[in-house]
Amino acid sequence: MKFGMQTILRQTLAPQLIQSLKLLQMPILKLEQLIRLELSTNPLLEEVELLEEQDDQSTSAEETKAETDLQQEKIDWDDYFRDEGNFYVKQEKENDEEKLERTPITEETLYGHLLDQLHLSRLSPEDTGIGEYIIGNIDQNGFLVCSVEEIASAIGVTAEKVTQILTLIQTFDPTGVGARDLRESLMIQLKEKGFEDSLAYRIVKDHLTDLEKKSFTQLSKTLGVNFEEVQAAMDFIKLLNPRPAIGSFTPAASPVVPDLIVEQVGEEFAVFHNDKNVPHLRVNQTYRELLKKGNLQTGETKSYLVEKLEKARWLMNAINQRRNTMIKVMEKIVEEQKEFFEHGASHLKPLTMESIAEKVDMNVATISRVSNGKYVQTPQGVFEIKYFFNSGVATDSGEELSKRHVKQLITDFIKKEDLASPLSDQQIFALLKEHGLTLARRTVSKYREELKIMPARFRKRVVKNESNPPAEEPVILPSTDSA
Repeated sequence: MKFGMQTILRQTLAPQLIQSLKLLQMPILKLEQLIRLELSTNPLLEEVELLEEQDDQSTSAEETKAETDLQQEKIDWDDYFRDEGNFYVKQEKENDEEKLERTPITEETLYGHLLDQLHLSRLSPEDTGIGEYIIGNIDQNGFLVCSVEEIASAIGVTAEKVTQILTLIQTFDPTGVGARDLRESLMIQLKEKGFEDSLAYRIVKDHLTDLEKKSFTQLSKTLGVNFEEVQAAMDFIKLLNPRPAIGSFTPAASPVVPDLIVEQVGEEFAVFHNDKNVPHLRVNQTYRELLKKGNLQTGETKSYLVEKLEKARWLMNAINQRRNTMIKVMEKIVEEQKEFFEHGASHLKPLTMESIAEKVDMNVATISRVSNGKYVQTPQGVFEIKYFFNSGVATDSGEELSKRHVKQLITDFIKKEDLASPLSDQQIFALLKEHGLTLARRTVSKYREELKIMPARFRKRVVKNESNPPAEEPVILPSTDSA
Protein backbone atom coordinates (compact mmCIF):
# COMPACT_ATOMS: atom_id res chain seq x y z
CA MET A 1 0.00 0.00 0.00
CA LYS A 2 2.85 2.37 0.87
CA PHE A 3 4.54 1.55 -2.42
CA GLY A 4 1.30 2.24 -4.28
CA MET A 5 0.91 5.67 -2.66
CA GLN A 6 4.51 6.58 -3.52
CA THR A 7 3.88 5.54 -7.12
CA ILE A 8 0.76 7.72 -7.31
CA LEU A 9 2.62 10.70 -5.84
CA ARG A 10 5.42 10.33 -8.37
CA GLN A 11 2.93 10.12 -11.21
CA THR A 12 1.13 13.30 -10.13
CA LEU A 13 4.25 15.48 -9.99
CA ALA A 14 3.88 18.27 -12.53
CA PRO A 15 6.59 18.42 -15.22
CA GLN A 16 7.56 21.94 -14.12
CA LEU A 17 7.95 20.76 -10.51
CA ILE A 18 10.28 17.98 -11.67
CA GLN A 19 12.29 20.54 -13.65
CA SER A 20 12.44 22.83 -10.60
CA LEU A 21 13.86 19.97 -8.51
CA LYS A 22 16.47 19.29 -11.19
CA LEU A 23 17.35 22.98 -11.25
CA LEU A 24 17.84 22.98 -7.47
CA GLN A 25 20.18 20.00 -7.79
CA MET A 26 22.38 21.66 -10.43
CA PRO A 27 25.74 23.15 -9.41
CA ILE A 28 26.22 26.72 -10.54
CA LEU A 29 28.31 25.86 -13.62
CA LYS A 30 25.56 23.65 -15.04
CA LEU A 31 22.99 26.30 -14.17
CA GLU A 32 24.97 28.84 -16.18
CA GLN A 33 25.12 26.44 -19.13
CA LEU A 34 21.35 25.85 -18.94
CA ILE A 35 20.61 29.58 -18.86
CA ARG A 36 22.85 30.28 -21.86
CA LEU A 37 21.14 27.45 -23.75
CA GLU A 38 17.74 28.95 -22.97
CA LEU A 39 18.97 32.38 -24.08
CA SER A 40 19.98 30.91 -27.44
CA THR A 41 16.68 29.07 -28.00
CA ASN A 42 14.04 31.32 -26.38
CA PRO A 43 13.50 34.71 -28.12
CA LEU A 44 11.45 35.93 -25.14
CA LEU A 45 14.55 35.92 -22.92
CA GLU A 46 17.33 38.47 -22.95
CA GLU A 47 20.40 39.00 -20.80
CA VAL A 48 20.69 42.12 -18.67
CA GLU A 49 24.23 43.36 -18.28
CA LEU A 50 23.51 45.91 -15.55
CA LEU A 51 21.09 45.86 -12.63
CA GLU A 52 17.99 47.73 -13.77
CA GLU A 53 15.15 48.73 -11.52
CA GLN A 54 11.82 47.63 -12.92
CA ASP A 55 8.64 49.61 -12.50
CA ASP A 56 5.69 47.38 -13.32
CA GLN A 57 3.02 49.37 -11.51
CA SER A 58 2.72 52.31 -13.95
CA THR A 59 1.01 51.35 -17.19
CA SER A 60 -0.03 53.67 -19.98
CA ALA A 61 -3.61 53.88 -21.15
CA GLU A 62 -2.61 52.26 -24.42
CA GLU A 63 -1.02 49.31 -22.61
CA THR A 64 -4.10 48.95 -20.40
CA LYS A 65 -6.38 48.80 -23.41
CA ALA A 66 -4.11 46.25 -25.11
CA GLU A 67 -4.07 44.06 -22.01
CA THR A 68 -7.88 44.24 -21.79
CA ASP A 69 -8.19 43.08 -25.38
CA LEU A 70 -5.77 40.24 -24.72
CA GLN A 71 -7.61 39.19 -21.58
CA GLN A 72 -10.69 38.65 -23.72
CA GLU A 73 -8.68 35.91 -25.39
CA LYS A 74 -8.39 34.30 -21.90
CA ILE A 75 -4.69 35.08 -21.57
CA ASP A 76 -3.66 36.57 -18.25
CA TRP A 77 -0.81 38.78 -19.49
CA ASP A 78 -0.78 40.72 -16.26
CA ASP A 79 0.21 37.50 -14.52
CA TYR A 80 2.88 36.80 -17.12
CA PHE A 81 4.49 40.21 -16.79
CA ARG A 82 4.20 40.55 -13.04
CA ASP A 83 7.74 39.19 -12.73
CA GLU A 84 9.10 40.61 -15.96
CA GLY A 85 12.17 42.05 -14.28
CA ASN A 86 15.40 40.17 -14.28
CA PHE A 87 15.76 37.49 -11.64
CA TYR A 88 18.69 39.23 -9.97
CA VAL A 89 18.01 40.00 -6.31
CA LYS A 90 19.95 43.05 -5.22
CA GLN A 91 22.40 42.22 -2.47
CA GLU A 92 24.29 44.45 -0.09
CA LYS A 93 27.57 42.94 -1.26
CA GLU A 94 28.86 44.35 -4.54
CA ASN A 95 31.33 42.22 -6.42
CA ASP A 96 33.56 44.11 -8.86
CA GLU A 97 35.61 41.08 -9.87
CA GLU A 98 36.08 40.66 -13.58
CA LYS A 99 34.31 37.77 -15.25
CA LEU A 100 36.87 35.15 -16.10
CA GLU A 101 36.39 33.19 -19.29
CA ARG A 102 36.38 29.49 -18.48
CA THR A 103 37.86 27.69 -21.44
CA PRO A 104 37.29 23.92 -21.41
CA ILE A 105 40.48 21.90 -21.46
CA THR A 106 40.69 19.08 -23.98
CA GLU A 107 42.95 16.25 -22.90
CA GLU A 108 44.28 13.36 -24.94
CA THR A 109 42.49 10.11 -24.16
CA LEU A 110 44.27 6.91 -23.19
CA TYR A 111 42.68 5.18 -26.18
CA GLY A 112 44.02 7.75 -28.63
CA HIS A 113 47.45 7.82 -26.97
CA LEU A 114 47.83 4.04 -27.27
CA LEU A 115 46.54 3.97 -30.86
CA ASP A 116 49.12 6.59 -31.88
CA GLN A 117 51.90 4.39 -30.51
CA LEU A 118 50.41 1.29 -32.15
CA HIS A 119 50.26 2.95 -35.58
CA LEU A 120 53.91 4.00 -35.25
CA SER A 121 54.97 0.39 -34.63
CA ARG A 122 54.97 -0.57 -38.34
CA LEU A 123 52.86 -3.68 -37.91
CA SER A 124 51.01 -5.55 -40.65
CA PRO A 125 47.34 -4.62 -41.16
CA GLU A 126 46.33 -7.88 -39.44
CA ASP A 127 48.52 -7.22 -36.39
CA THR A 128 47.35 -3.60 -36.24
CA GLY A 129 43.74 -4.82 -36.15
CA ILE A 130 44.57 -7.17 -33.26
CA GLY A 131 46.28 -4.32 -31.43
CA GLU A 132 43.30 -2.01 -31.93
CA TYR A 133 40.98 -4.68 -30.53
CA ILE A 134 43.23 -5.14 -27.47
CA ILE A 135 43.45 -1.38 -26.85
CA GLY A 136 39.68 -1.13 -27.12
CA ASN A 137 39.44 -3.50 -24.14
CA ILE A 138 41.79 -1.54 -21.86
CA ASP A 139 39.91 0.35 -19.14
CA GLN A 140 40.51 3.88 -17.86
CA ASN A 141 42.90 2.55 -15.20
CA GLY A 142 45.10 0.96 -17.89
CA PHE A 143 44.15 -2.68 -17.28
CA LEU A 144 43.06 -5.23 -19.90
CA VAL A 145 39.54 -6.25 -18.95
CA CYS A 146 39.31 -9.56 -20.85
CA SER A 147 41.54 -12.59 -21.28
CA VAL A 148 43.85 -13.38 -24.20
CA GLU A 149 41.68 -16.40 -25.02
CA GLU A 150 38.52 -14.28 -25.22
CA ILE A 151 40.19 -11.84 -27.60
CA ALA A 152 41.55 -14.66 -29.77
CA SER A 153 38.12 -16.28 -29.98
CA ALA A 154 36.38 -12.98 -30.77
CA ILE A 155 38.59 -12.03 -33.73
CA GLY A 156 39.51 -15.52 -34.94
CA VAL A 157 43.28 -15.63 -34.35
CA THR A 158 45.54 -17.74 -32.14
CA ALA A 159 46.11 -16.94 -28.48
CA GLU A 160 49.86 -16.88 -29.21
CA LYS A 161 49.35 -14.07 -31.73
CA VAL A 162 47.28 -12.03 -29.29
CA THR A 163 49.94 -12.55 -26.58
CA GLN A 164 52.63 -11.33 -28.99
CA ILE A 165 50.76 -8.07 -29.73
CA LEU A 166 49.78 -7.61 -26.07
CA THR A 167 53.44 -7.91 -25.04
CA LEU A 168 54.22 -5.09 -27.47
CA ILE A 169 51.42 -2.89 -26.10
CA GLN A 170 52.72 -3.48 -22.57
CA THR A 171 55.89 -1.63 -23.61
CA PHE A 172 53.86 1.49 -24.49
CA ASP A 173 53.54 4.61 -22.42
CA PRO A 174 52.31 4.83 -19.66
CA THR A 175 54.48 2.13 -18.14
CA GLY A 176 52.40 -0.79 -16.83
CA VAL A 177 49.53 -0.32 -19.26
CA GLY A 178 47.86 -3.41 -20.75
CA ALA A 179 48.44 -5.55 -17.66
CA ARG A 180 45.74 -8.01 -16.65
CA ASP A 181 46.06 -7.36 -12.92
CA LEU A 182 47.96 -5.29 -10.36
CA ARG A 183 50.72 -7.85 -9.97
CA GLU A 184 51.53 -7.90 -13.71
CA SER A 185 51.41 -4.09 -13.91
CA LEU A 186 53.87 -3.65 -11.03
CA MET A 187 56.18 -6.29 -12.53
CA ILE A 188 56.15 -4.45 -15.89
CA GLN A 189 57.00 -1.18 -14.14
CA LEU A 190 59.87 -2.75 -12.18
CA LYS A 191 61.22 -4.44 -15.30
CA GLU A 192 61.08 -1.16 -17.22
CA LYS A 193 63.13 0.49 -14.45
CA GLY A 194 65.74 -2.28 -14.62
CA PHE A 195 64.78 -3.96 -11.33
CA GLU A 196 63.84 -7.38 -12.69
CA ASP A 197 66.42 -9.07 -10.40
CA SER A 198 65.59 -7.01 -7.30
CA LEU A 199 64.01 -7.98 -3.99
CA ALA A 200 61.08 -5.69 -4.84
CA TYR A 201 60.42 -7.73 -8.00
CA ARG A 202 60.50 -10.98 -5.97
CA ILE A 203 58.03 -9.59 -3.45
CA VAL A 204 55.60 -8.45 -6.18
CA LYS A 205 55.93 -11.67 -8.17
CA ASP A 206 55.67 -14.21 -5.36
CA HIS A 207 54.25 -12.47 -2.28
CA LEU A 208 51.94 -9.65 -3.38
CA THR A 209 48.87 -11.51 -2.13
CA ASP A 210 50.54 -12.02 1.26
CA LEU A 211 51.24 -8.35 1.96
CA GLU A 212 48.00 -7.74 3.83
CA LYS A 213 48.54 -10.83 6.00
CA LYS A 214 52.25 -10.73 6.76
CA SER A 215 54.30 -8.10 8.58
CA PHE A 216 57.69 -6.96 7.34
CA THR A 217 59.30 -9.19 9.96
CA GLN A 218 57.46 -12.25 8.64
CA LEU A 219 58.36 -11.36 5.05
CA SER A 220 62.02 -11.00 5.96
CA LYS A 221 62.03 -14.50 7.46
CA THR A 222 60.22 -15.98 4.45
CA LEU A 223 62.58 -14.30 1.96
CA GLY A 224 65.72 -14.93 4.02
CA VAL A 225 66.74 -11.27 4.15
CA ASN A 226 66.93 -8.72 6.97
CA PHE A 227 64.14 -6.37 8.00
CA GLU A 228 65.81 -3.25 6.56
CA GLU A 229 65.99 -4.79 3.07
CA VAL A 230 62.27 -5.64 3.11
CA GLN A 231 61.47 -2.14 4.35
CA ALA A 232 63.52 -0.54 1.54
CA ALA A 233 61.91 -2.82 -1.09
CA MET A 234 58.41 -2.00 0.14
CA ASP A 235 59.18 1.73 0.14
CA PHE A 236 60.23 1.38 -3.49
CA ILE A 237 57.10 -0.60 -4.42
CA LYS A 238 54.97 2.19 -2.94
CA LEU A 239 56.45 4.56 -5.54
CA LEU A 240 54.98 2.49 -8.39
CA ASN A 241 51.62 3.37 -9.92
CA PRO A 242 48.87 0.86 -9.06
CA ARG A 243 46.68 2.39 -11.80
CA PRO A 244 49.11 3.27 -14.60
CA ALA A 245 46.70 5.35 -16.71
CA ILE A 246 45.24 7.43 -13.90
CA GLY A 247 46.49 11.01 -13.78
CA SER A 248 47.47 11.66 -17.37
CA PHE A 249 44.54 10.41 -19.41
CA THR A 250 41.47 10.96 -17.27
CA PRO A 251 39.06 13.75 -18.26
CA ALA A 252 40.01 17.22 -17.07
CA ALA A 253 38.74 17.88 -13.57
CA SER A 254 35.78 20.23 -13.46
CA PRO A 255 36.59 23.54 -11.78
CA VAL A 256 34.98 24.01 -8.39
CA VAL A 257 32.92 27.21 -8.46
CA PRO A 258 31.13 27.90 -5.16
CA ASP A 259 27.39 28.49 -5.37
CA LEU A 260 27.47 30.42 -2.12
CA ILE A 261 29.85 32.72 -0.26
CA VAL A 262 29.95 33.10 3.52
CA GLU A 263 31.72 36.22 4.77
CA GLN A 264 32.14 37.64 8.24
CA VAL A 265 30.51 41.02 8.70
CA GLY A 266 31.33 42.33 12.15
CA GLU A 267 30.38 39.65 14.67
CA GLU A 268 28.05 37.84 12.30
CA PHE A 269 28.33 35.84 9.07
CA ALA A 270 26.45 36.79 5.90
CA VAL A 271 25.53 34.41 3.08
CA PHE A 272 25.65 35.59 -0.55
CA HIS A 273 24.78 33.85 -3.79
CA ASN A 274 27.79 33.66 -6.12
CA ASP A 275 26.05 34.53 -9.38
CA LYS A 276 28.50 37.03 -10.88
CA ASN A 277 29.02 34.78 -13.92
CA VAL A 278 25.37 33.75 -14.27
CA PRO A 279 23.42 35.74 -16.88
CA HIS A 280 20.73 38.02 -15.42
CA LEU A 281 17.47 37.52 -17.28
CA ARG A 282 14.36 39.45 -18.23
CA VAL A 283 11.63 39.19 -20.82
CA ASN A 284 12.78 40.63 -24.15
CA GLN A 285 11.58 44.24 -24.32
CA THR A 286 10.71 44.17 -28.03
CA TYR A 287 8.48 41.13 -27.80
CA ARG A 288 7.00 42.50 -24.58
CA GLU A 289 5.81 45.63 -26.35
CA LEU A 290 4.46 43.68 -29.30
CA LEU A 291 2.50 41.34 -27.06
CA LYS A 292 1.07 44.12 -24.93
CA LYS A 293 -0.02 46.10 -27.98
CA GLY A 294 -1.54 43.02 -29.54
CA ASN A 295 0.44 43.84 -32.67
CA LEU A 296 0.86 40.20 -33.68
CA GLN A 297 -0.62 37.82 -36.18
CA THR A 298 -3.03 35.26 -34.79
CA GLY A 299 -2.54 31.51 -34.95
CA GLU A 300 0.78 29.66 -34.69
CA THR A 301 2.92 32.76 -34.10
CA LYS A 302 0.95 33.82 -31.05
CA SER A 303 0.82 30.25 -29.66
CA TYR A 304 4.58 29.94 -30.10
CA LEU A 305 5.26 33.18 -28.25
CA VAL A 306 2.84 32.29 -25.45
CA GLU A 307 4.67 28.98 -24.95
CA LYS A 308 8.08 30.68 -24.92
CA LEU A 309 6.80 33.33 -22.53
CA GLU A 310 5.57 30.69 -20.11
CA LYS A 311 8.97 28.98 -20.21
CA ALA A 312 10.81 32.26 -19.71
CA ARG A 313 8.70 33.24 -16.72
CA TRP A 314 8.99 29.77 -15.18
CA LEU A 315 12.78 29.78 -15.57
CA MET A 316 13.19 33.17 -13.90
CA ASN A 317 10.92 32.17 -11.01
CA ALA A 318 12.66 28.80 -10.61
CA ILE A 319 16.11 30.43 -10.48
CA ASN A 320 14.86 32.88 -7.85
CA GLN A 321 13.42 30.01 -5.82
CA ARG A 322 16.66 28.04 -6.14
CA ARG A 323 18.69 30.97 -4.85
CA ASN A 324 16.37 31.72 -1.95
CA THR A 325 16.24 28.06 -0.92
CA MET A 326 20.03 27.67 -0.96
CA ILE A 327 20.61 30.87 1.01
CA LYS A 328 17.96 29.92 3.56
CA VAL A 329 19.52 26.48 4.12
CA MET A 330 23.07 27.85 4.30
CA GLU A 331 22.09 30.57 6.77
CA LYS A 332 20.72 27.90 9.09
CA ILE A 333 23.89 25.79 8.66
CA VAL A 334 26.01 28.83 9.55
CA GLU A 335 23.85 29.43 12.60
CA GLU A 336 24.31 25.81 13.75
CA GLN A 337 28.03 25.61 12.87
CA LYS A 338 29.09 29.14 13.86
CA GLU A 339 32.09 27.89 15.85
CA PHE A 340 33.42 26.15 12.72
CA PHE A 341 33.27 29.38 10.72
CA GLU A 342 35.03 31.21 13.55
CA HIS A 343 37.69 28.68 14.56
CA GLY A 344 38.00 25.91 11.94
CA ALA A 345 37.39 22.19 11.38
CA SER A 346 38.17 21.11 14.94
CA HIS A 347 34.99 22.91 16.05
CA LEU A 348 32.68 21.19 13.57
CA LYS A 349 29.62 19.88 15.41
CA PRO A 350 27.45 16.85 14.65
CA LEU A 351 24.61 17.97 12.38
CA THR A 352 22.01 16.06 10.38
CA MET A 353 20.00 17.01 7.31
CA GLU A 354 16.85 16.08 9.21
CA SER A 355 17.50 18.73 11.87
CA ILE A 356 18.11 21.46 9.28
CA ALA A 357 15.02 20.37 7.31
CA GLU A 358 12.93 20.75 10.44
CA LYS A 359 14.34 24.19 11.24
CA VAL A 360 13.76 25.62 7.74
CA ASP A 361 10.46 23.75 7.24
CA MET A 362 11.60 21.86 4.15
CA ASN A 363 11.79 18.24 3.05
CA VAL A 364 14.99 16.31 3.80
CA ALA A 365 15.24 15.53 0.08
CA THR A 366 15.39 19.27 -0.61
CA ILE A 367 18.26 19.69 1.86
CA SER A 368 20.05 16.81 0.15
CA ARG A 369 19.63 18.45 -3.28
CA VAL A 370 21.03 21.71 -1.91
CA SER A 371 23.99 19.96 -0.28
CA ASN A 372 25.26 17.46 -2.86
CA GLY A 373 27.70 18.60 -5.53
CA LYS A 374 27.54 22.27 -4.58
CA TYR A 375 30.19 24.26 -2.76
CA VAL A 376 30.42 27.22 -0.42
CA GLN A 377 33.36 29.59 0.01
CA THR A 378 33.99 30.32 3.69
CA PRO A 379 36.67 32.07 5.78
CA GLN A 380 38.00 28.53 6.46
CA GLY A 381 38.22 27.53 2.77
CA VAL A 382 35.94 26.04 0.11
CA PHE A 383 33.78 23.09 1.18
CA GLU A 384 31.05 20.98 -0.33
CA ILE A 385 27.88 21.95 1.51
CA LYS A 386 27.27 18.36 2.62
CA TYR A 387 30.60 18.57 4.51
CA PHE A 388 28.74 20.28 7.35
CA PHE A 389 26.46 17.29 7.89
CA ASN A 390 27.92 14.44 9.94
CA SER A 391 26.96 12.21 12.81
CA GLY A 392 28.63 12.49 16.17
CA VAL A 393 30.59 10.49 18.72
CA ALA A 394 29.67 10.85 22.39
CA THR A 395 32.28 11.89 24.96
CA ASP A 396 32.33 11.02 28.66
CA SER A 397 31.11 14.54 29.45
CA GLY A 398 27.99 14.03 27.33
CA GLU A 399 29.21 16.35 24.57
CA GLU A 400 29.20 15.09 20.97
CA LEU A 401 32.13 15.45 18.60
CA SER A 402 31.94 14.99 14.83
CA LYS A 403 33.43 11.86 13.27
CA ARG A 404 35.75 14.08 11.25
CA HIS A 405 37.19 15.45 14.48
CA VAL A 406 37.75 11.91 15.81
CA LYS A 407 39.46 10.88 12.55
CA GLN A 408 41.67 13.95 12.76
CA LEU A 409 42.71 12.89 16.27
CA ILE A 410 43.60 9.40 14.98
CA THR A 411 45.66 10.92 12.15
CA ASP A 412 47.47 13.20 14.63
CA PHE A 413 48.27 10.27 16.93
CA ILE A 414 49.77 8.28 14.06
CA LYS A 415 51.81 11.20 12.75
CA LYS A 416 53.44 11.52 16.18
CA GLU A 417 53.97 7.80 16.80
CA ASP A 418 57.32 6.09 17.35
CA LEU A 419 58.31 4.62 13.99
CA ALA A 420 60.09 1.72 15.62
CA SER A 421 56.96 0.84 17.60
CA PRO A 422 53.83 2.10 15.79
CA LEU A 423 50.52 2.48 17.60
CA SER A 424 48.21 -0.50 17.47
CA ASP A 425 44.46 -0.01 17.21
CA GLN A 426 44.21 -0.97 20.89
CA GLN A 427 46.69 1.79 21.80
CA ILE A 428 44.81 4.33 19.68
CA PHE A 429 41.62 3.21 21.43
CA ALA A 430 43.30 3.90 24.80
CA LEU A 431 44.49 7.36 23.68
CA LEU A 432 40.99 8.29 22.53
CA LYS A 433 39.62 7.12 25.85
CA GLU A 434 42.06 9.48 27.59
CA HIS A 435 40.42 12.24 25.55
CA GLY A 436 37.02 11.19 26.87
CA LEU A 437 35.93 9.37 23.71
CA THR A 438 34.19 6.03 24.25
CA LEU A 439 34.61 4.13 20.98
CA ALA A 440 34.77 0.39 20.45
CA ARG A 441 38.15 -0.91 19.28
CA ARG A 442 36.60 -2.19 16.05
CA THR A 443 35.31 1.35 15.40
CA VAL A 444 38.88 2.63 15.71
CA SER A 445 39.95 0.06 13.10
CA LYS A 446 37.08 1.12 10.85
CA TYR A 447 38.03 4.81 11.05
CA ARG A 448 41.70 3.99 10.41
CA GLU A 449 40.76 1.98 7.32
CA GLU A 450 38.51 4.81 6.08
CA LEU A 451 41.55 7.09 6.42
CA LYS A 452 43.44 4.51 4.26
CA ILE A 453 46.12 4.09 6.94
CA MET A 454 47.70 0.63 7.11
CA PRO A 455 47.84 -1.46 10.33
CA ALA A 456 50.74 -0.96 12.74
CA ARG A 457 52.78 -3.91 11.40
CA PHE A 458 53.06 -2.18 8.00
CA ARG A 459 53.94 1.20 9.50
CA LYS A 460 56.92 -0.11 11.42
CA ARG A 461 60.24 1.41 10.37
CA VAL A 462 63.86 0.95 11.41
CA VAL A 463 65.03 4.42 12.44
CA LYS A 464 68.80 4.82 12.54
CA ASN A 465 68.97 7.99 14.64
CA GLU A 466 67.97 7.87 18.27
CA SER A 467 65.44 10.67 18.11
CA ASN A 468 62.91 8.52 16.24
CA PRO A 469 61.38 11.38 14.23
CA PRO A 470 57.67 11.11 13.48
CA ALA A 471 56.50 9.88 10.12
CA GLU A 472 55.65 12.64 7.67
CA GLU A 473 52.79 10.63 6.15
CA PRO A 474 50.85 7.54 7.30
CA VAL A 475 51.93 4.46 5.37
CA ILE A 476 49.60 3.50 2.51
CA LEU A 477 50.37 0.56 0.25
CA PRO A 478 49.41 0.41 -3.46
CA SER A 479 45.71 -0.18 -3.99
CA THR A 480 43.56 -1.06 -6.97
CA ASP A 481 40.61 0.98 -5.74
CA SER A 482 39.17 3.22 -8.42
CA ALA A 483 40.08 6.87 -8.18
